Amino acid sequence: MEHSQSHKASLEAQVKLLNRMYSERDAQDILEHALTEQFSGEIALVSSFGADSSVLLHMISQIDVRTPVLFVDTGKLFGETKRYRDELVEQLGLLDVRVITPEPEDLAEKDPKGALWASDTDACCHIRKVVPLAKALGGFEAWISGRKRHQADTRASLEHFEVEEGRIKVNPLANWTAAEVLQYAKDNGLPPHPLVAEGYPSIGCMPCTDKVAPGEDPRSGRWRGQNKTECGIHFSSASKGGAAQSI
Repeated sequence: MEHSQSHKASLEAQVKLLNRMYSERDAQDILEHALTEQFSGEIALVSSFGADSSVLLHMISQIDVRTPVLFVDTGKLFGETKRYRDELVEQLGLLDVRVITPEPEDLAEKDPKGALWASDTDACCHIRKVVPLAKALGGFEAWISGRKRHQADTRASLEHFEVEEGRIKVNPLANWTAAEVLQYAKDNGLPPHPLVAEGYPSIGCMPCTDKVAPGEDPRSGRWRGQNKTECGIHFSSASKGGAAQSI
């Protein structure tokens, strides 16, 4: 326990310093530092291959195409998302995209009919996304997330570096606006996710993703009608609710 607390304190001091050093630096600088210096060989990008994913994937391809990219296939994704993944991987020349799937034993025990999402979305996210990703991240000291402050009130104070579950999370695009994301994609010839044009600015699993009306919060189509804004991957262990069983 003492070693664990010491390790956490060390990580928090490291994050504080990194946030001070890189608060005014651009996303490419933050990524390059994380990939080639601070966490070289010990960091992965976690990507949903969703609406905004092409930006970070492109940046990483410019720094090191061998960077591990972890993609969680919950078994409930839109077919368009998997086809988009394949298109981007080919276009960007990414060499280490790892498809992470739920444990068959967990599905057999807790979701044998594949309908857990209809009765308990937190539990469904936990076995289909949180647990598989936690296992996949086991060998890494840090990971990269595409979260941004503008996406939701729960992300408004997001820092570029955070401590979570014994490792550091890097958020290079924390201060990017939606317009900046679109402009970067346009400038670099990156294809949009096919569902964006159909009214899906935030794309998760098919049963729990709805279209968003103009003027609505971009993430309002996720778990619509529920008091839920995150799948659990980005919750700390101190969070409340079923999805708090996080990595």
